Amino acid sequence: MLLERLLIILWMQLTWVSGQQLNQSPQSLSVQEREDVSMNCTSSSTFNNLLWYKQDPGEGPVLLMALFKPGELTSNGRLFAQFGITRKDSFLNISASVPSDVGTYFCAGQ
Repeated sequence: MLLERLLIILWMQLTWVSGQQLNQSPQSLSVQEREDVSMNCTSSSTFNNLLWYKQDPGEGPVLLMALFKPGELTSNGRLFAQFGITRKDSFLNISASVPSDVGTYFCAGQ
């Protein structure tokens, strides 16, 4: 029997050193174990690269993905991320979420 657990994934906004703001959506969400999750990051400015991080409670941020080319799609296990053609947006997808996915996710642009 599959035991379903509620996962809470929290978001925060990050303003990069240049002062250009990235907007993330959704700001917070709750999902059931094994559900797919999609997160978006947008800006009115363009970036040379886009980075996705995860931060566990009480820990420092850990780099999950680095995107350098417009339209670039990269994956790491159950995680997929793409950098928009216009260099103004990105998404991060987590397939078949598990309890260890709980944390704070954020993007940063350079």
